[in-house]
Formats: sequence, C-alpha cells, structure tokens
Amino acid sequence: MYDLVVVGAGPYGLSIAAHAAAAGLRLRVFGRPMASWRDHMPPGMFLKSEPWASHLSDPAGRFGLDTYCAGEGIDARHGTPVPVPVFAAYGLWFARRAVPCGVDERLISRVRPLSGGGFRVTTEDGEVLFSRTVALAVGVMPFTDLPPVLAPLREGGLVSHSSDHDDLSRFAGGDVTVVGGGQAALETAALLAEQGTRARVVVRAPALCWNTLPPPWKRPWWQSARAPHSGLGSGWRNWFYAELPGVYRKLPADYRTRVARAALGPAGAWWVRERVARGVEVLLGREVRHAAPSGTGLRLALSGAAGETLHTDHVIAATGFTPAAARLTVLDPETRGRLRTAALDGSPEVDAGFASSLPGLFMAGLVTAASYGPSMRFVLGADYTASRLVRGVRAHLRATPVPTPPGTLPRPAGERAQYERH
Repeated sequence: MYDLVVVGAGPYGLSIAAHAAAAGLRLRVFGRPMASWRDHMPPGMFLKSEPWASHLSDPAGRFGLDTYCAGEGIDARHGTPVPVPVFAAYGLWFARRAVPCGVDERLISRVRPLSGGGFRVTTEDGEVLFSRTVALAVGVMPFTDLPPVLAPLREGGLVSHSSDHDDLSRFAGGDVTVVGGGQAALETAALLAEQGTRARVVVRAPALCWNTLPPPWKRPWWQSARAPHSGLGSGWRNWFYAELPGVYRKLPADYRTRVARAALGPAGAWWVRERVARGVEVLLGREVRHAAPSGTGLRLALSGAAGETLHTDHVIAATGFTPAAARLTVLDPETRGRLRTAALDGSPEVDAGFASSLPGLFMAGLVTAASYGPSMRFVLGADYTASRLVRGVRAHLRATPVPTPPGTLPRPAGERAQYERH
C-alpha cells in the first residue's frame, strides 16, 4: 500500500510529488506530464504570468524556471512573456529531476474510498492499487464551461471549447467566432487572424479589459510602496491574493468564493492588445442568444442590436472553467456526494492542509480557489499548496492506522513497513 497517490502531473501534481518524494513518502504519480500545455494549447501562445511567478515547487528550490531557462540559453526576464512550449518543456525537465519515482502516464479512471480507510485506485487499463491517501491535482480540463445555447452543438463539431485545440490550422481561410473576453479568447482570436482566418470575438461586456505593461522590476521605493509587485500583478490587493492565501482562507466562505470567481479577469495581456486591434473584429455588449446549424456552419442570433445575426463556420467558446465537485468524475457519484462543498459554486472545501471532508483525500489547483483565493488559478499557487498539502498528508498518516487492503492477510503484530517510519 502506498502512502500517497497523486492524480495529475501538471504544475500542482508535479510540485506535490517533489515535496512528497523529499519527505520520503511511498509515492505514485499518474497522468500525462504538463498535458494542458502540451495537448490543449496551440502553437504561438504565451504564459500570462511573469517568468519569476511560474516556477514549479521543490523543497530546496533547485529546479525553478529560471534555472531551466539559463541552462537552455532562453531569456526569462521580467516583462518578457514565456512561450507555452518552453514552459511545457520546463515541466518535463522538472519531472525528470524532482520526481525520482517517475510519472506513470496512464490516467486514473476511478478513486474509491475503502471502508477501513485508504483508497482503491484503478488505472484506465484496469490495474488496481491501494493507497492511504490520494491527492487530486487534475488541473482544469474536467471543468470546462460551455454556454447552454452552444453546448448541444459541440458533439456535431460546430462548437468547441478553447481548451480543445492544440492546433488552429484547420480553420485557416475560414470564418471563426470566438465567444469570451478573457485572455484565452483574445489570444485565440489573434492567432486565428494571423493565420488568415476571419476572426471575431463576441464579448458580453461593453468594453475589453487589458492588463497593462508591468512596471519595471527596479523602481523608486515610493512606487513599490504604492503598488508592490506580486505574482498576480502589481498592487496591494493582488499582493494579498498572491502572498497570503492562508489569511484569505479565514475570510467568510461566500465572500471568498465570489472573489475567487471575479478577481483578475476577464482581461487580456498587454502584449496581445495590438494583435487583436490589427486583425480581429470585436463585437461588444453582445451574447449568443440562439445558435443553429446552417449549411456547413452555423447561424448565430446575438443580443444587442435588434435582429442581429451572423453566419460563421465554427464557434470557439473561451468561456472558462467551473471547478464544481460534481465534475470530479474520477470519483464515483456516492463519493462526490460525501464531499462538503462551497455553497456558491459547488467546489470542494479544503482545510489548512488541503484535505477535503473525506479523510485522506486531498485537493490541489483550481478546485481550491474558493478556499485559498485567485492564486490557485495560476502556477503561482503550486508552491504554497505543495508544501502544506504534503504536511497535511504526513499528519494524516501519523494519525491513522495502516489499513489492510482487501484480499490481503493482516500484518503480524509489531511488523512495520519501512515507509511507515517517515
């Protein structure tokens, strides 16, 4: 029986694994490393976060993005966006060095609690293993949101989510409508326009919001005092979200959830603004009220001007993610129903050690934003999460007896496995 199984191998899963390995836990890690960046983002995209706010976490701090970039001769300076392929390659480099047990690229199909404690974990090809604790670091892909008016057309291939694409070239020469006003929508539309697609964005808000060019790293003290740097942008509010997630967790639950959903977006990065202005049609103050197939594409009826309609070949919905516990399909429905959730968005509540209300089950990443704030929506939150989650796992291991996996004989009295001593 393992001490910990980590489900997911993105920045949070790999960071948790690095801390768990350093703590001497008997560990398994499952998932395709950096899958969101390798499989769900097209060429030409960049990280919105600053390079210094995009490190994965290991206890000694030896394997940061800056170390990787220096070794590869890549410029990683403040104010210079990092290409997504560079970040994905960095994650693979980190996994090779910081996770000595390696990463099993199989997906996990089911995590089920055992009656005597611990978990039965089943891989996609049917292998079963047992673990005393499980950390779900499943990223954002289980939580994609599509507006109800568009969702029925996804199966027919006329509508997709922005995260469905690792290549936009099939839309070259066509007409694509992107729904949304955040970074994913605006950068996707810019890439489409730059490859010769007629691209437009339909935005509910009356105006686009843009992040400004970050202030210089070195500046007069009074400017820093007025708006300090943080991994989520300059300013005291962003500094609070980035630096004090533990304090954030002490705020009233409903307030936390509202802030986690609304803060820091939707907005486009400063470096994509000119690209959008140069080649993308922007329809502000509109929503898609009706969508139906029409010829080889679809016809959209928009709110706003009376009777406004348009025909397009395809709709890409860059409409974000909702981290509801009900979407954690790696858990069976009964187990999901046992999780205590936030009232406003249905996300699982976690304690100071990132433990859910189900003993031994830990959460990381986007699903913890309602508890710990907006930093959990970004790579930045991985460092805070990994150290405290592994501390929570170790506390759980010390406080609970080792369960006996089904179908095995009880261990003789006094016999202890080596991994129990950590």
